[in-house]
Amino acid sequence: MAGEMKYLGRDPETRRHPSSILEGVRSVMMLATNYCSTDPIPLSDSASLATGGRGRVSRYAWGETDYHQLVWGRLDQLAERARELFPGCQARGVIDTAPLLEREFASLAGLGWQAKNTMLISPRHGSWFFLAALLLDVDLPADPPIEIDYCGTCTACLDACPTDAFLAPRVLDARRCISYLTIELKTQIPRPLRSAMGDWMFGCDVCQEVCPWNRFSESTEDSHFYPVADDRSGKGLEGTVDLRELFFWTEARFRERFRSTALWRPRRRGLLRNAAVVLGNQRQAESVPALSAGVCDSEPLVRGASAWALGQVGGEAAREILARRMLEESDPEVREELATSLDELETKG
Repeated sequence: MAGEMKYLGRDPETRRHPSSILEGVRSVMMLATNYCSTDPIPLSDSASLATGGRGRVSRYAWGETDYHQLVWGRLDQLAERARELFPGCQARGVIDTAPLLEREFASLAGLGWQAKNTMLISPRHGSWFFLAALLLDVDLPADPPIEIDYCGTCTACLDACPTDAFLAPRVLDARRCISYLTIELKTQIPRPLRSAMGDWMFGCDVCQEVCPWNRFSESTEDSHFYPVADDRSGKGLEGTVDLRELFFWTEARFRERFRSTALWRPRRRGLLRNAAVVLGNQRQAESVPALSAGVCDSEPLVRGASAWALGQVGGEAAREILARRMLEESDPEVREELATSLDELETKG
């Protein structure tokens, strides 16, 4: 159920033991970095987002710095300290880019337990943290794991998932997960799942925001994870993005704004695809100029998503834009999106 994430099934032998990462490894030190900054706009409040044409961003990506770069720097410092304490030792730090099952090791190390939403939850800190590991070729005493399933009978995360991505407790179909759809998926988002995305333009935090254990989360003092300043966002809209303006940005502007952040992973084409879907879900006539630019974009992925969104917004202006673009479009998949939207508008009258 990994969808396009083929790397998860590649070379399974490398995941059997961390010696594939560090030869002679004897200990794995598991680490957590808190990224819980300000409180997001409540999930129930979408009106203020729709009015301004804004989209939600997963909390881990609010800052100006890609967390990989930040944590790697700290792992390097920790590795150097280990070499001072154990002269001649080998050490290597990793954070979710190496074939290491971080959650399994973190669970064994007692950092938390794997919850029904598949996240690792700490009884003291909730789940708003990154996992990292320092591998060492020296023996260190092991901490005991948490043996109790503290989720109990709670199913809040399973019940709240907008796309029903959980097939059972701790069983996630990534192909239905909004985080996968907006970050990892490189093609069009399947039509049946677009409306369920709601306002999420990058990632999704629903299963964490509804988790009772996150009531115990403490705010991080690390400013790297604070929301990027946006004078237009308004009070209470931290961690959101003005979607309409994105359609008028140059490639250079995209790189300047997102290149050093976690949001750059799907690149410009993926971000604009996501932005178009969210604007379609919000159904605001004020979004038509942005989507009109999107339906003429150089990327077929953006044109197709914008065609769908214009069909959702509706109205005579949207219908005329779709019809005009249909006369010029050559990509078969985009033409299908255009035709479907036109047919739906015709049916609605």
